Amino acid sequence: MFHAYLSTRVVLVPGAIRQSRRFISLSPTQLKVNACSIYKEDHKEIQNTLKKIIDKDINPHVDQWEAEGKFPAREVFKKLGSAGLLGVTKPTEYGGAGLDFSYSVALNEQLGAVHCGSVPMAVAVQTDMSTPALARCGSDRLKREFLAPSVAGDLVSCLGVSEPGSGSDVASIQTRAERKGDDLVINGQKMWITNGCQADWICLLANTNKGAPHKSKSLICVPMDTKGVTIAKRIDKMGMRSSDTAQIFFEDVRVPADNIIGEEGKGFTYQMEQFQEERMAGIALSLVPMELCIQQTIEYTRQRKAFGKSILDNQVVHFTLAELQTEVELLRSLLYRSVESFVQGEDVTELVSMGKLKSGRLVREVSDKCLQFWGGMGFTNEVVISRMYRDLRLLSIGGGADEVMLGIVAKYMGTLPKPGK
Repeated sequence: MFHAYLSTRVVLVPGAIRQSRRFISLSPTQLKVNACSIYKEDHKEIQNTLKKIIDKDINPHVDQWEAEGKFPAREVFKKLGSAGLLGVTKPTEYGGAGLDFSYSVALNEQLGAVHCGSVPMAVAVQTDMSTPALARCGSDRLKREFLAPSVAGDLVSCLGVSEPGSGSDVASIQTRAERKGDDLVINGQKMWITNGCQADWICLLANTNKGAPHKSKSLICVPMDTKGVTIAKRIDKMGMRSSDTAQIFFEDVRVPADNIIGEEGKGFTYQMEQFQEERMAGIALSLVPMELCIQQTIEYTRQRKAFGKSILDNQVVHFTLAELQTEVELLRSLLYRSVESFVQGEDVTELVSMGKLKSGRLVREVSDKCLQFWGGMGFTNEVVISRMYRDLRLLSIGGGADEVMLGIVAKYMGTLPKPGK
C-alpha cells in the first residue's frame, strides 16, 4: 500500500532555503502543508509514495537528462509501475488499483514537483493519454497484452493522433488502416509523438472506413517493433528537452483487425473522451511548477539587492507575485470542481476546456513575469525558472490549442457560428 504524506500545496517556512546550482530548493522536513479538501488520506499516500521516488530517483538526474536530451523511460516507468503508480485508475484485474480519477489528478499534481516538464508529461502520456480508452473499451486480450504490462511499467506507450497536416483538427487525419482479411494494413505518418522513440506500442488513431470524418476512425494498438513502423526522426524542441518526441512513418504495417479498441469507427469519440482526462492531467501538472516559479522568485528577489533594498521590497514585485498566486489557487479550484463532476459522471467538457485554456495562459504569465524579476540570471540555463519558461509554453499548444478551447467554450455558450454548407 502507499505511504502517508501530504497534498502538493506547500508554504515556505523561513530558514528552509538552501541554494543549489539550478534552483533554490526547499528542505522537505521544513515545509508546512495546506490541506486540500479534494484529497483524502489515500490520495496523500499516493503522493507520498511518488514524492519519495521523485526525490531519490528522478530529480537528482534531471539536469543530466536535460543535457542529454533524453531520460530513461523504461527505467523510470518500471520504478513507478512497481510502486503501483501507473495504474491507479485502471481495473484491478489488469494490475491497477481501480480508484476514481481524483487519484490520477493527485498523482499528476505531485508529478509537478519534478524539476522539468519532460518527465511528468511522459508519465501522463502513459497514464492519462494512451491507455484510458483501452482500459474502458478494449478487449480482454488487448488489455492483457498492452494495458497490464503498461500498468506494471514493463512497456512504454505513446499516443498517435497528430500528423504534419492535422494537429488540433483531429477529424482531418489522413493515416489509413485498410482491412485485408483478418488484418489491418496501416499507411501514413504521425508527428510530435511524445515517448515515440522509446515506446513499445502506440495507441494509433487511423481511418478504418470511408464514412463521415467523425465516424470513420478507430483506435488501434500497434506494437512499435512491427515491420513497416519507422522512427523517421527525433524532433529537436525548444523545451521539454529530455522528453523524446518522434515523427513516425507507417508503411504497409500489418496488425490483427481485432487490435482495434472497442467498436470500429468509434475512435474519434473515444479520443475525445481521452482528451478530457489528458487535459485535466495537464492542468494538474501545471500547478506545482507555477508555485515553484513563484516561491523561488520570492526567495531570489528577497536576497537580490538593487538601489539599496531587496527586489522583493518593490511593491510591483510583491503585488505581482500575490496576484499570480491568487490566479494559481483559482485554477486549482476550477480543476477540483471539474474532477468532482467528472467522477460523478457529468459532462465536464466545458469546464475542462476553460481550465485547459486558463492553465495554458497562466503558465505563460507566471513563468514570464517571474523570469523578469530574475533579471539577467533568469536568461541563463543555471536556474530552473528559465527551464520552466521553455517547458510550460507547450501547454497552450499540446492536447488542444488555446484557440480550440475557446471554440469549445463558445459552442457551449451558443455563440459559435455554425459552419457554412
